[in-house]
Formats: sequence, structure tokens, C-alpha cells
Amino acid sequence: MTIKKGQLIELDISQVAFGGKGLSKVDGLAVFVERAVPLDRVVARITKKKKSYAEARTVELLKASPQRVQTPCPYSGYCGGCTWQFLDYNYQILYKQQHVKESLEHIALIQEVPVHPTISSPKIFGYRNKMEFSCTTRRWLLPEEMGRDDVDAGTALGLHVPGTFDKVIDIEACLLMPDLGNPILRDVRQYIKDSPLPVYGLRSHEGFWRFLVVRHATAGDYWMVNIVTAEKRLEAVQPLADLLKQRYPQIISVINNISGRRAAIAIGEQEVVLSGQPFILERIGNHEFELSANSFFQTNTQGARQLYETVRRYADLNGRERVVDLYCGTGTIAIYLAATAKEIIGLEVVESAVADARRNCLRNGIENCRFIAGDVRQTLKQLDHCPEVMIIDPPRAGMHQDVVAQVLALAPQRIVYVSCNPATLARDLALMKERYSVLEVQPVDMFPHTFHIEAVARLVKK
Repeated sequence: MTIKKGQLIELDISQVAFGGKGLSKVDGLAVFVERAVPLDRVVARITKKKKSYAEARTVELLKASPQRVQTPCPYSGYCGGCTWQFLDYNYQILYKQQHVKESLEHIALIQEVPVHPTISSPKIFGYRNKMEFSCTTRRWLLPEEMGRDDVDAGTALGLHVPGTFDKVIDIEACLLMPDLGNPILRDVRQYIKDSPLPVYGLRSHEGFWRFLVVRHATAGDYWMVNIVTAEKRLEAVQPLADLLKQRYPQIISVINNISGRRAAIAIGEQEVVLSGQPFILERIGNHEFELSANSFFQTNTQGARQLYETVRRYADLNGRERVVDLYCGTGTIAIYLAATAKEIIGLEVVESAVADARRNCLRNGIENCRFIAGDVRQTLKQLDHCPEVMIIDPPRAGMHQDVVAQVLALAPQRIVYVSCNPATLARDLALMKERYSVLEVQPVDMFPHTFHIEAVARLVKK
């Protein structure tokens, strides 16, 4: 069969491909189908045609898979927040385990390594402790809203359509964040709509209101609201801060980040505390962490504890080891492991994250952790001893080859590799497999209703 872009075609979905799309085969050609799961029969429109594969989007469900569930969110399938909401959660964690296993087998060519069943998230809704919403001058309409006179297509505050920078869905409520976040979102939206100042145009790069970022601390049930604007105008944002503090006693911090950059990043060059304190406190296990407006922190607090417990188990520390924590971020893993190690050295390129790590050590009375700011490729060379254990928690792109070479030269006895990307995990393990045995891998679900998965690998030197 000849397949062309724009063509409508009936497809039977056989499996889920890495990336979350359903997979069908047409005369040997792989077709990756959005919004489809195994055992679906769908009518799909071809959106991209390449020599070796095609991409499509479901336009009609002819026969629903028994793996499907009813989605509680009206934006499911349009918003990029949770693209797997229509897939039963038990199948979500099953497919995530399979994706990790297949990456090891097909990319790393590592066979017969135990990939354990995915540790499920304690909560599958209301689990996100941070949400970022974008302003736009013109909202993106859902199909049922198009052509209706009663729908306001103007100012919106919401989430992006996947793969776009200028299409924003006006979100009334997001089920991924705790309940109080939604009335806060609605009040901020209404205030912005009533404001005489314009919202920021994603194409024109003109306007005032840019982002709303809310953070929630499960410890104490406290909230931070960060209002991101294009310039500093306290007379415009202070009344909003006062309104929020009056209505919601749980809000203990209201921040204004000011960003004049064109980049759609909700981090300002300047920060003003409008109300309360400049941070909120979160707790994982016995440890407290200060979260400022722009601090990095795992977005699923309860899931993070499960992840760190897996790291602690795989590290198998007895209190005498020297540990190096690569890509340590704000030092959460180092702090979590500190009581069972002789010394932990964290390496991190982001200087503000290192400052957070040092401050959190002081808050928790930890004296055996130290942190070095700089490119890991350079700071690794500054180590004056070989660690017995190494924790590696790189960004999605994985380790640079120079870093892999230095890790192999240091030759720690044990490595615990924490990955948010099975493909780069497999690539890096392939580079180390001649020197290290991969004993087991534990997937941990931090992102229910998405295809993303964390995985922890336990390595020992051969």
C-alpha cells in the first residue's frame, strides 16, 4: 500500500513505541500513531511520511482497546501535560518497564539484566508540586469550541499544545496539581484579564504578563505563587499578591520574576518578593529543602522518596565510603545519602543549584557533603582521590563521552546511574559494559499519564 501525507487509513495498533505513540505496521512500514494504544482499531490521518516510517494522528476510534479508560480531563489528547491519560495506569507502568528493557537490549545490547516491575507513583493525580502556565493574547480553541459565538478566543492562561510555542489552551483546571492550585489559577487569570496591561504576545514579544508558576510543599501544605512579567511594575502585581494572600492562607510566598528575554522561560533576571518569604520548605524523609522560585526539585515529592530509597539501596553504603555525585543539582540525593557515607562530593554546572545544595546542607546539619560548581568534564579532574561509589544523575542527554572516559579512569567499585531517559541510559551503559556489570535496573514512575520514566541501574566493577 502506498502511504501519503494527509491520507486517512484504518490501522490496528499492535504495541506502544518508545515516546508513547501506538505502533502499527502497513506492509512492513512502521506507522507511529498519536492517541492510540495496543488493541485499538482506528482511523488515522498520516501527518508525516518518511522512507522508513510514517507518523499519524487518530481521528476516529473504530474499536476501543480494553486497555483504554475514560479520561476525567476535557483537555486530554490536546494538552501536552498528560498524553497517556486514556491508558489504564497498570498498563502505563507495564509499558514503561518494557521501554527500559527494550532500550537496554536494542541500544546497549545488554541481555538478561533484570529490569524489575516499575515502582508505581503513590498518587497518579494531584502529584505535581510545580506547574507552569503561559499567557497568550489569543487562546487555542478545542474542536468543540470552534465557530461558537459564546467562546472568548482572546487572552488565555494555560498549557501549550505539544510541539508548539504559540498555541496555548486556556486551562480551567489541571488534575496533575493539588486541588488548591486550580482556584489560584482561575483567580490569577481573571486578574490578568481585568488588568489594563496587556498579556505578552508569543509572536510579537510585546506585553506585560508572561507566566504563572505555582509550587506546592506537601510538608505543611504550603504554596508559592511566582508571577513572571516582562518588566518591573510593582503597582500592577502587588494588588494581585495581596488578593491571593487574603483569599488563600496556604500561600506563604508570592514572588515576581522579571524577564525581558524573548525566550519562553519562566525564570527572571530579577526577582522581587511581593509577600511572605522567598522560599517554601519541602521534606523528603528526615530532610528539609528550601525551594525558591527557580530552584530545581523533583516534581513528584512522594515519588522522589521512592527514587532516592532505590538509590540508597543500590549504593549499599556502610559509612566508610567516599562518594562522588555527578550532576548533583541542588544536592538532594547527596543529602539523602549523607548519613551512610564518609564523604560525598557533588559536582554540578549550575552555580545557583550548588548554592541551594550548600544552604540545604546547613539547614539539615550535614557536614560531610561538599559541592563543586563547574562543568563536570573539568571538575572531575579536580578530584584528589578515587571514590568507592559514584552516583550519576545526568540530564536527558546523558553523559558526555569525556565524562564517561573519566568515570572509567577513576574506576569506582560501584556506580548507581539514575536516568530520566532510557535511550541515553542504554547508550551510556553500552560505553561502560566492558568494565562494569549491570546487575539490575529499577524503573520508578515519577510522571503518571506520560510516557516518561526514571530508571536506576546498579553497576559493579568487573
